[in-house]
Amino acid sequence: MRQIVLATSCVASLMGVAGGGAGVLAGQRDAHLVGRVGAGGRPVADVVVWLDAPGASREPRTRVLEQRNMQFTPRVMAVQVGSTVELPNNDRVFHNVFSFNHGKRFDLGLYPTGATKRITLDRPAVNRLYCNIHPHMAAYIVAVDSPYFATTDEGGIFTMSGVPPGEYTYHAWRSGGHQLQGTVTVGSSTPFEIRWP
Repeated sequence: MRQIVLATSCVASLMGVAGGGAGVLAGQRDAHLVGRVGAGGRPVADVVVWLDAPGASREPRTRVLEQRNMQFTPRVMAVQVGSTVELPNNDRVFHNVFSFNHGKRFDLGLYPTGATKRITLDRPAVNRLYCNIHPHMAAYIVAVDSPYFATTDEGGIFTMSGVPPGEYTYHAWRSGGHQLQGTVTVGSSTPFEIRWP
């Protein structure tokens, strides 16, 4: 595994995720983490990065993955295990969202404009979604068993809030690439960078 040290700046813990986590020391405040992901010398968008934190509290939430302009938005979404994802049809045509491999298997059936279907992701997995009517439509929902996760923007930058200082195992996933894993120390001034060759 790679050893990478993560740059942090302290913020009040109420801005982050509540609860403990790996490496928490009395009196230490949680950190605001910023990192950068690249491949082949270029930044990579839509990479999901998360930290293992077995002792941290979990707060599943409801997220929205739209169907608009004949595509899923966002194309890549990260959620915590136990979260519910709403899938509203905001197009003027019927859609039929389904997933059949690796993650949660489901078929939501045909539903019209203005209708919303929901799924709850009950285990860690990469869930690839398709539309049975429009084969060009595809998206990923990455369900992680951690409250500390983020997705990179167009510049390859990601941000996590509320991570207690300490050493963590990190994971990085992107479509079409192998998953990376390593260790990272939260609480140093060295920039955190993850790179695929």
